[in-house]
Amino acid sequence: MSDFGFTMLEKIIDLSIWRNIILGNTIEKYAIALIALFILLLVFKIFQKFIMHRLKRLAEKTETDIDDALIKIVKSIKPPFYFFLGLWLALRFLFINEFLNKVINAILIIFVIYQIVKAVQILINYIAEKKIKDSKKTIQVVSQIAKGIIWLFGILLILSNLGVNITSLIAGLGIGGIAVALAIQNILGDLFSSIAIYFDKPFEVGDFIVVGKEMGSVEKIGIKTTRIRSLQGEEVIISNRELTSARVHNFKRLEKRRVVLTLNVAYNTDSEKLAKIPLLIKKIIDSIEVASFDRTHFKQFADSALIFEVVYYVDTNDYVKYLDINQEVHLKIKQAFECEKIALAFPTQTIHLAK
Repeated sequence: MSDFGFTMLEKIIDLSIWRNIILGNTIEKYAIALIALFILLLVFKIFQKFIMHRLKRLAEKTETDIDDALIKIVKSIKPPFYFFLGLWLALRFLFINEFLNKVINAILIIFVIYQIVKAVQILINYIAEKKIKDSKKTIQVVSQIAKGIIWLFGILLILSNLGVNITSLIAGLGIGGIAVALAIQNILGDLFSSIAIYFDKPFEVGDFIVVGKEMGSVEKIGIKTTRIRSLQGEEVIISNRELTSARVHNFKRLEKRRVVLTLNVAYNTDSEKLAKIPLLIKKIIDSIEVASFDRTHFKQFADSALIFEVVYYVDTNDYVKYLDINQEVHLKIKQAFECEKIALAFPTQTIHLAK
């Protein structure tokens, strides 16, 4: 073989000829990137298994179940995300033109935003399953709003990464948002009031509440309104915005009722019998299981009667049961006074005429 043939063979065998002809990167760089991708995928897989193992051990030790939600979040991270993240990191070893780099970064942002949305959704679902009984629609709306906000920021990040000037876009969105907010401010007010009712829980379905002149049992807490079944039987619909700005009396959470009873005793009752009245009242109230005596005092001399003030507690939040106990107390006092010949006074007026 001639010297020219040997020279051409050496040039073909020499890999340096091929080092800068594949998209501006050498074969060695591609090999390094491929090895880095393989190592990164292996590390991610081991890391996920390690995290899952640690979370499962933590879940066995703790009484709360929020760690179950964290496990779901980790499980939601699928191999395509790991692969693309590993690919993105591996490509850092290579020369990539600016446009392609922006596209890859945009795809990565989409992946990350998608995973964040899924994580937020899992957390919201956890809260819904844990605490929501009657406001699932509210939680669905909150979930959609949260997802919309996250995706909005994600889209802005993607556009910014692709070189789009988002300053004017944000300004336009701000002006448009103000216009929309002014147009639907009442609806938004009721919506946020519904969210406030859910988190603050001033009342729940089944509670007996009094709002201004309206009273009744809460039947439904909606996104815009709350429905109350009044004592007369009709349904009263009140906007959530009005409920959060009004003074609400919740009788369902009443542990015990304080009862103040005024007794008007006739003026002609002798002092010995008057002194017996506090002991009689205490004995009567102590005989009733769910009532507890507080005090009885001869309070004042009124125009037509001697005033005794009785204070006792009824240990129930059931209004009908409270009325039953109150009635029982009244009847026993009447019977005791009749036995002791203590007369209850009624409004009278005596006129003395001078002779």
